[in-house]
Amino acid sequence: MNNLKKIALQLFALLFCAQTIMAQTPADWVNPFIGTTNYGTTNPGAVVPRGMVSVVPFNVSGNSPLNKHDKDNGWWSTPYSWDNKYFTGYSHVNLSGVGCPELGVILLMPTTGDVNGDHGEYGSEMSKQVAHPGYYSTYLNKYAINTEVSATERTGISRFTFPAGQSNILIDLGNGLTNESGASLKIVNNREIEGWRMTGTFCYNDGTERPVYFVARFSQPAEEFGVWKKMPKMGPEAAWSATSDKIKYYKNFKAEMAGDSIGSWFTFNTKANEEILVEVGISYVSIENARLNLNYESKDFDFEATRKQAEEKWNEALSTITVKGGTDDQKTVFYTGLYHIQIHPNILSDVNGQYPAMESFEIKTHPNGERYTVFSLWDTYRNLHPFMSLAFPQQQLNAVQSMIEMYDESGWLPRWELNSTETHVMEGDPALPVIVDTWFRGIRDFDIEKAYEAMYKSATTPGAENKIRPDIDHYISHGYVPLMSQYDNSVSHALEYYIADWNLAQLAKELGKDDDYERFLQQSRGYKNYYDKEFGIIRPKLENGEFMPDFNPRQGENFEPSPGFHEGNAYQYTFCAHHDMDGMITLNGGKKEFVKKLQAIFDDGHFDMANEPDIHYPWLFNYIKGEEWRAQKELNRLMATYFKNAPDGLPGNDDTGTMSTWIVYAMMGIYPVLPGDMNYAIALPVFDEVKIQLDQNFYPGSELIIKKSGSGDKIKSILLNDKKQKYFFIDHADLVKGGVLEIKQ
Repeated sequence: MNNLKKIALQLFALLFCAQTIMAQTPADWVNPFIGTTNYGTTNPGAVVPRGMVSVVPFNVSGNSPLNKHDKDNGWWSTPYSWDNKYFTGYSHVNLSGVGCPELGVILLMPTTGDVNGDHGEYGSEMSKQVAHPGYYSTYLNKYAINTEVSATERTGISRFTFPAGQSNILIDLGNGLTNESGASLKIVNNREIEGWRMTGTFCYNDGTERPVYFVARFSQPAEEFGVWKKMPKMGPEAAWSATSDKIKYYKNFKAEMAGDSIGSWFTFNTKANEEILVEVGISYVSIENARLNLNYESKDFDFEATRKQAEEKWNEALSTITVKGGTDDQKTVFYTGLYHIQIHPNILSDVNGQYPAMESFEIKTHPNGERYTVFSLWDTYRNLHPFMSLAFPQQQLNAVQSMIEMYDESGWLPRWELNSTETHVMEGDPALPVIVDTWFRGIRDFDIEKAYEAMYKSATTPGAENKIRPDIDHYISHGYVPLMSQYDNSVSHALEYYIADWNLAQLAKELGKDDDYERFLQQSRGYKNYYDKEFGIIRPKLENGEFMPDFNPRQGENFEPSPGFHEGNAYQYTFCAHHDMDGMITLNGGKKEFVKKLQAIFDDGHFDMANEPDIHYPWLFNYIKGEEWRAQKELNRLMATYFKNAPDGLPGNDDTGTMSTWIVYAMMGIYPVLPGDMNYAIALPVFDEVKIQLDQNFYPGSELIIKKSGSGDKIKSILLNDKKQKYFFIDHADLVKGGVLEIKQ
C-alpha cells in the first residue's frame, strides 16, 4: 500500500511538472534584470513592445551610500542600476541600452509623513524587486509601501499599497536623467495634474531639446495638494529670508508653476494596505494629446487588466520565435534578447497619429501605421534592422517609412535620431544600409526613388553643405578621409562610408542607374588606401598621403581616445571592409594569411565583444572554405563568456538592442554578416529547434524551422528542405520560402 502511494505521488509530481512546463509562455523566460549592471544600461521597468512609455525605477540620484553609481558624480546613462538601492521614484520616458544620459523624467514617488520635495531626503531603500515583461514591483523599506507599475503604449499605471496614516504621492519634475532643465505643471483638481518637462542635449549636443507633456490622474481625490519649487541662493537678502536655496511649498496652489526644480504633492489619509493608483498619459505633441492618449488607453485604474494586456502583447511578440532544447538559462538569455529587440525603435506618434516633425516643432499627422523614434543607426544597422526584416517585417517597414518621412521634413536621412531631433552622434551614413537591406529583403512598400534621392544626396553633397558626411570632400577626390586632428575619427568615418556606398551601388544597379553603380562601387573600394604593409593592418593617413607617424595599433582599447578611430582601435576596424571580402582577403596576404591574422585578433585579446565595429569578426571565418569551424569555436566561447542569465549578462551597452540581436542570431545559428548582402552565415544553433513564424503579408513561407541533429562540435552538413548546401551561407530569399534548415553535426 505504501509503495502504491509512493508511485501515485511520483506520478502526480511528474504530471505537475509537465503541466508547469507546458504552461510556460515566452514571456516567462524573460529576465528584465539582464544587462542592468556592467554598463549594459538596460532597465527592468514596465514597457510594452515599441512603447512610448516605460515606467522605470529611478535609483541613480541622491548621493546615497546605498548607491554604487550616481548620475551627478560621473558619466551615467541609465535611470536604473542593479548595484543601487536608493529609490527616488518612477520615471515615465526612458531609453534602454544607450551610452549617453537622456530622458528619465516625470518621476512619481510615494511617501508617508510630512511632505518633502528634496529627492536626497525623500528617497528610500528598495527591496523585494520583481520584474516581468510589462510589470515591475519593489518595496520601499523607509515607508513600508509596496509599489507596482505597468504600461500601455502611451500611458503608465502605478499601484501603491500604503500603511495607515498620512500618505503622499509626489510628482518631481526637477529630478531626472536628462541634462536639460525646465518644467511646468498645473494642478487641475484634487485628482488630476498636467504639465511638461524639457529634455534634450543627448550626448551634450545642443539642438536636440524637446518638451514631453503629461497628464496624471489619481484613483481617488486627494485630501490636500500643492506644489513646490527650489528657491535660488540669495546674496545679502538671505539675512531677511528663510528660503534661500531651500524648497518652498505652496499648499492648494492651482495656478501654473514653472521653473527648474519644481514638483507637486497629493496627500491622502490611508488605511492599512490601502491602494491608490495613478495613471500617467504622455505625448511629445501637447498636454491635450497626453490627455487624449490617457483617455484612449486607460483601463480606468484597472491595474490587473493593464498588466494582463501588457503580458499578452509581450507573448504575442515573443511567440514569433519558439525554441526547443537548450538549458533554462539559455532560453532566458535568448528570450530576454528578443525582449530587448522589441523596445527600440519605439512609437512617437499619439493615438490620433500626431507627432512632432523632424528638426522642427511643426506638428504632423502620420497617415497610417505609426511614426517611430530612437534610431541608433550606427549600432542597429549591423544586425537589428535585418532581424526586424526577418521576424517583424511590418515593424521594419514602419521604421523605413519613418526614416523617409524624416528626410521629407528635414532634408536629410537620420544618423542617430531621438524624438524627431538629430543628435549627430557616432559615425558614417548608416541609414543607407538599413534602407537598401530592407528593400532587398523584399519589404518594398515605400517610395524607393525618394529614398534613393535622399541617399544620393548624403553621398554626393560637398562637405560644407553635408549634414551627414561633413568630411566627404577628400574622400571623393582621394578615396579616404585624412587625419586632420588627433582624435577626429577619420578612419572610422571612411570605413562606414565605404559600406554605405557599396549598399548604394547595389541599389543603383537594381534601379538601372548604371553610372551611379560604377561610381559608388569604386568609392567603396577606397578602404585599401588605409592598408599599411609595415604593420599589416589599417592605419590613419594624413592629407598629404603619408601614414600617421608614431602609430600604435593597440591605442583605443577600453574606449580610450584613439587617433582616427572611434570607440576602438586598428585591430577592431581592420576587417570592416567586409563588403569586399575577396579584396580584403587579397589585401591581407591571401586566404591562409587572412585566417592567421583574423584568428590572432581573438587569440591576442584584441577582439572587443562590447562594441560594434568587430562584432561580425567571428563569422568571417565562414568565407574561407575549411576554416568554418573557427567561427563555431569563437562563437561558443563568446556566448559562454559574455552572455548569461544575470544582471551583468551583457558585455556592455546593449546599444538599443544591438548586442541582444547579436546573441539571438548566434543562438539561432545564423547571422547577416553584411547589411545589403542577403546571405546569412551559418553556425550551430544552441537549441535543438528554432521555429520562426514568417509574416505571409511579406513572405511566401509560413514558418522557418532551424534544427540541429547529430553530435559533435563541428558542422558536417547543411540541408535546406533536404537539399544539401555547398557553403556555410544561406540566402534570405530561400529562407523566407519556409521549410527546414537542418544543420548536422
